[in-house]
Parts: sequence; structure tokens; C-alpha cells
Amino acid sequence: MKEFQYAAVKEEFEQWKAQGLSLNMDRGKPCLEQLELSRGLLNALDFDDCVADGVDARNYGELAGMPCARRYWAEVLDVTPEQCFVGGSSSLNMMYDLVAKAWTNGLLHSEKPWSQEEKVKFLCPVPGYDRHFRVTESFGIELIPVQCDGSGPDMDQVEQLVKDPQVKGIWCVPKYSNPDGFIYSSEVMDRIASLKPAAPDFVVIWDNAYCVHEIRGGYVPFPDILKICAEKGNPDLVIEFASTSKITLPGAGMAVMAASEANIKHLSKLMGAQMISCDKLNQLRQVRFLKDKAHTLELMQKHAAILAPRFDAFLKELDAEIKPLNIARWTDPKGGYFISLYTAPGCAKRTVALCKEAGLVMTAAGAAYPYGNDPEDSHIRIAPSFPALKDVEMAAKVFCTCLKLATLEKQGK
Repeated sequence: MKEFQYAAVKEEFEQWKAQGLSLNMDRGKPCLEQLELSRGLLNALDFDDCVADGVDARNYGELAGMPCARRYWAEVLDVTPEQCFVGGSSSLNMMYDLVAKAWTNGLLHSEKPWSQEEKVKFLCPVPGYDRHFRVTESFGIELIPVQCDGSGPDMDQVEQLVKDPQVKGIWCVPKYSNPDGFIYSSEVMDRIASLKPAAPDFVVIWDNAYCVHEIRGGYVPFPDILKICAEKGNPDLVIEFASTSKITLPGAGMAVMAASEANIKHLSKLMGAQMISCDKLNQLRQVRFLKDKAHTLELMQKHAAILAPRFDAFLKELDAEIKPLNIARWTDPKGGYFISLYTAPGCAKRTVALCKEAGLVMTAAGAAYPYGNDPEDSHIRIAPSFPALKDVEMAAKVFCTCLKLATLEKQGK
């Protein structure tokens, strides 16, 4: 029976290969229908109407961003405008800049630039966002994995690790985490805000990338981490980031850094050496198009209506083909952009390799771990957002075939 099962799955795999498919689920990119939702962004600004709050968006000045843009983000993130520094199109670029400034100049409470430290380490909740890890790795910073469960990083482990003065920070995606899609619990957030690291300049990089990105159901309110930190006596601990990359247009969005006023003042001084301001015209058109938080949430419900069928299609196939076999487990996210799937140990890389052979490109297995090293070789990040719905349905079938085949191979056929 076992040999017959392998032969049948192998034949199914060869049939997929013979079709010459070209499917891509590598990154969590918005699909074309989502981009169409922001068509009005390109007409949201008239050249003769570029002044807001007495600031001409066409000219120099306003390093921290247009006042209306700072107010917009203050409402979305439940902070104050004074705590917001509005940047260019990419929050990832702003996070890189933060680490670069720490490396060359030091943060608000640094005794010296990180580049002058004997060694710098950074905590990386896993599975996590590969581009976060690449930022810190690019500076030669040692990456330390921290396990997560459905409520956030293992805080017992974090609290122990921050006793090391060489540990300078931690990456966090607190709402609909990339890639598992969970929301940090109140207890985890309180423990993060209460941390007493040995390094005086320890920083929590709080990437709130999916702050309004529900897939199913209404908007889920999320606590202001800056306020919690202030209440715990750690006002400067967290630096938060967000953007409109998956709200309007990823290639032409608006990013923000939110932090204590003391942090904003310190970082503004450092940023002032490299620029006079970011693209204020884009900031203004984003605000004119999005208007406010309520209008943004209305737009995000339209995104959800496009995304949900894609997620449902993939999950439906997993439930039908994989669940009865008990060879993997996966998440059923209510927001964000990913499904996390966990194979039997030793099967993830082979599954992804088989997918590629069959014409389906997936995120590299292990990418969600520092240095690409998943010790169990079991995690696969699934990104159903970009392909057309019919292609997602086909990709799910291809994936299930490849997962079954990889598992059978591991079992010795």
C-alpha cells in the first residue's frame, strides 16, 4: 500500500511538471486588484493645492514630515503627532537607518557607537521576517533566535538574554506577526515594556507592519506600546514603525517612525545630516487620499474582501489533502499576509525544491530563521496574496502534492 501511495503521488507530481507552470508565491505582495483600490491616489493632489497647515509640500523643510501626515499616523497608531517622524516610502529603509545610526553614532542612551563595541547581538523571534534579520546581519551583528508561541516571544528567554550587555535589541512584529499571524498578548507586551536590559541603549524595534491589516472580521484595536513603556518607566525603550505599503501602493507608500519625544529629537538630529526632508508631496497625497483612520479602515475592508478568498482557497486544499494524513500543521490567520506551515522534521527544504521543479516558486525554506537555519527544517511561509485566485487554487494543489511526496521520501517511500 505504501509503495502504491508513493507511486500515485509521484505520478501526480510528474503531471504537474509536464504542464510547464509558472506560479509565484515567494513574497507577500499585494495583487493587482488591491493596487487598483488606490488608483485615486495618483489624482489626490493638485499642483496648485500643495499647502497644508501653512507648509508648502513642494519646498524644503519639515524634516519630521508634513504636520498633517504626523497627525494621520498619530491617529492610526494611537500616539501623539510629536512622537511621529514621517519618512519616505519604506519602513524597512527607516529601520535600516535606525540600525545604521546606532552603528555610526549610537542611540539616545548609547555610551558609544555600536561599531566601537567588542560585539553586538540582536534577538530574533522565530519564525520571523527574513529582511529584519538581513538588516542586522549586514552590520555583522550576531543574531540570536528566540522561540515564539501564539502570544509572542518567549519572555523567560528574552529576560534572561538581555542580562548580557552585548545584546542591544530585539525585532518584533506585534500584530499579525510575520509569518505566523498571531497577536502579542497583553502579558507579553507588559513584560517587553518592563524589560531591564544590561545594555542602556537596548532597543525594541516594533515593526507594526500589519496594524490595520485584518483579513477576516472587523478591525482589532491594538494597545499603544509607547504609552505602556512610559507607564513602566521605560519611555525610550521602543521605536515603532509602520507604513502604507500594503494600504495604498507598496512602491510609493508613506512610512513612519514613532517613539518618545526624546528619541525623536535625538534621531532627528542624526537624520538632519543626511537630508532636509523626505518626499512631502507624497506624504500630502497619501493623507488626502486616506483622510483619516476611519476611512483607512474602510479601504482595508476592501483589501480583506480580495485577500480572504485567496487565503481560504489555500487553506481549503490543505484541509482536504493534508489534514487527513496528519503530516503537517499550519496557521489560520485573521490578518497579515502569510500562512505558516510546519512539516515533519526534515521535509521543508525538499517540499520547496519539489515545488520549484513543478513550476511553483515559494519563499526559501528556513528564510524565517536567522542565517536561514531552521534547525528542524520544517517551516514554510506561504504567501497567497499576489497570484490570481485561480492560480492560488492551482498553487495549493501543486503544493499539497509536493508536500506529500517530500514526506513519503523522508519516510523512505
